Amino acid sequence: MEVKVNKKEKCTTEDELQSLSKEELIDKIKQLELHKTQLKHILSRFQQTLIEDNEGKQKKKNRPFDFSKCYKRHIMLRFYYLGWDYQGFATQEDSIETIEYHLFAALKKVCLIESRETSNYNRCGRTDKGVSAFHQVISLDVRSKFRPEEQLQESCLAAELDYCSMLNRVLPNDIRCLAWMPMVNPAYSARFDCRSRTYRYFFPRGNLNIAAMEEATRYLVGANDFRNLCKMDVGNGVVNFVRSIDTVCIRSCQVDGKSDASYDMLYVELKGKAFLWHQVRCIMAVLLLVGEGKEEPSVVKELLDVQKNPCKPQYSMANYVPLNLYECLFNEKSIQSTGEEQVASDGGSDLREWIYNDENLRRTISELQGLWTKQSVKATMIREMLKTLQDKCAGHRPISDQAVLLTEGVRSKEYCPLLQRKRCESLENRIEHYAKKRRIEIIVKSNDSNAGGSNEPIQQGEGINTDDC
Repeated sequence: MEVKVNKKEKCTTEDELQSLSKEELIDKIKQLELHKTQLKHILSRFQQTLIEDNEGKQKKKNRPFDFSKCYKRHIMLRFYYLGWDYQGFATQEDSIETIEYHLFAALKKVCLIESRETSNYNRCGRTDKGVSAFHQVISLDVRSKFRPEEQLQESCLAAELDYCSMLNRVLPNDIRCLAWMPMVNPAYSARFDCRSRTYRYFFPRGNLNIAAMEEATRYLVGANDFRNLCKMDVGNGVVNFVRSIDTVCIRSCQVDGKSDASYDMLYVELKGKAFLWHQVRCIMAVLLLVGEGKEEPSVVKELLDVQKNPCKPQYSMANYVPLNLYECLFNEKSIQSTGEEQVASDGGSDLREWIYNDENLRRTISELQGLWTKQSVKATMIREMLKTLQDKCAGHRPISDQAVLLTEGVRSKEYCPLLQRKRCESLENRIEHYAKKRRIEIIVKSNDSNAGGSNEPIQQGEGINTDDC
């Protein structure tokens, strides 16, 4: 069998053209002119198609959705998202890779809202870069098919717009709307009416001393000043770092099943009303040091004693990938209620049951299973490679460094205890610094309860309720 290779024709060289006769040159020019005419026709048809497409798009743009003809209703939407590839939840000026950007792009694309400014929008938690959520909730006003007086009727709820399916058709595949809740009170806020937020931080057992970590978590329960276990955001007016953690526990969630407990997966669960910027990641960094045996469990108690340790030791936070906003619980009655709204919802809860669409839920589960399959296959492949390598050094001390890389930053050869490290600036110095730069304003209030009538300086923004994990 012979194979002929069709080589691409080369351009005619100057020497080849000079060797052609007058008749051959005339024929070649005629061929080129014919080819040029054909290309002009093709280009003309292509340009006409583009013009028609643009005119069609322009006509669509000139016919915006008329929200004045629509009814509105106040709802809460429940989302999950895998935040590893995003720059956080909240919208940013210099990036579109935020969860909130994609949410509002989807809400406007399916014409559920006209704009963020007119949607009465609130978010439950503002998760940081790389952090995920299984139970993120927002409250807002959206388009409805029914009059306000009919919206809470069972038949209308069943026939209402399928908000979750509409959004999921245009959202990225790692952001999904799970359910929606009809609200009685139009002032109900996903942010201010949230009574508790639960975070989970997942980690491998490795060689960690879980009993020592559990002992350290006991110091975290209750109201404490967490200025040494967070990143202080004084520049944005946050100067009160007292927060209350209701419960902290460590639980197992996945057993390796191959007689090597160091590959078991666990999580630390923290439940509270509000959390400070990077609070959970700073807490986890210290707990991991306790688990590695580098710190005693009592170091948590020492860091919470701000009279004894007013300045935070310098240490790296735990990695953001394992952190998940796992559950949010809400007040039965809104604290935002006015007299008129209270009459409308008097005698019962402002909350209703979450409404799930069975088809949307099944589709979401299937998509999550697909994501799990991809990640699990990769993890299993790496696990088998590790098993083969560990069999080669069976006679040596087993290596169990699975949890080591969860702590960010450079690891020094000789460990320096936390309380002996260089300290960050004190809260008072930071307040003075930002006051001089006019980022915050110091307001002096009279304290009538003091016998001497002394004045006590407080800062603008004191007591701000943040949730920036």
